Amino acid sequence: MVSSSHEALHRIFQEDPALFARAVKALGVSFAEPVSAVPLTTDLTENRPVERRVDTLLRMETGDNGSFLLAVESQGKQDRDKPASWAYYLSHLHAKYRLPPVLLVVCADRRTAAWAARHVDIGPPQWPSLTVRPLVLGPDQLPVIDSPDEAARDIPLTVLSAALHRRDPDADAILKALASALKGLSADDENTASIFIELTEQGLGKTPAAELRRQIMAADLSFFQSETAQSLRAEGRAEGRAEGRAEDILLLLERRGVVVSEGERARIVGCGDLDVLGVWFSRAITASSVAEVFGEGE
Repeated sequence: MVSSSHEALHRIFQEDPALFARAVKALGVSFAEPVSAVPLTTDLTENRPVERRVDTLLRMETGDNGSFLLAVESQGKQDRDKPASWAYYLSHLHAKYRLPPVLLVVCADRRTAAWAARHVDIGPPQWPSLTVRPLVLGPDQLPVIDSPDEAARDIPLTVLSAALHRRDPDADAILKALASALKGLSADDENTASIFIELTEQGLGKTPAAELRRQIMAADLSFFQSETAQSLRAEGRAEGRAEGRAEDILLLLERRGVVVSEGERARIVGCGDLDVLGVWFSRAITASSVAEVFGEGE
């Protein structure tokens, strides 16, 4: 099961794609800030029923370096099978989009970050055919942001700093700086603040810093925690997940050569029930018609 802390470490790049360029400066790598970023489907499933998904995938457009694909993976522990999966992701993305792919692995655990940063050669030792070289952000790569002024200048980077340093003694100072920065936002920025409050909560997981976050933000940021605001955000997230799942179904059918009529497309896109969409997606992996996806004639 995917954890909330796992989600936060890659979702934050969906909220602020330009964070990538700012964050990897700590690695000594320079990317131009994107002038635009377009979310792409994270589904890398092949025609046969093998499902492969990258955590977050963005097409980044920059003024200086042109376009590239950013695949973000949130990695909680070492996994010997992951380098092979990452190699598949990168090769598949390059073949599918004809754009240079970049893999960013985000780890809140230092040992996992050190493991993920290794360059993995694929092929015989005398002539490796492919080398997987991810950029890795962990607690030792991203600085502690404990100044309210610095936090106010870059709230997303501060949220990421809090998530990666959640087990460190510096976590309380980061959270206090972040609360100060969020409190300084205007009422018009309520939705923005709420998104980063939620990502902070998810990013801290069940560490002691999570309780400190509740204490700090309950006192300083109650304005952003209204029941109405939380309800609206929940509805918006559910709607966004439904739209994304519908797009995944249509893309999967298209790649498999299954013809979809306008009426069938409208039915898929118009469905807001995530459970129904999940069933349709599973059927779409092997279905030979949209009628089979809908379960008609069973």
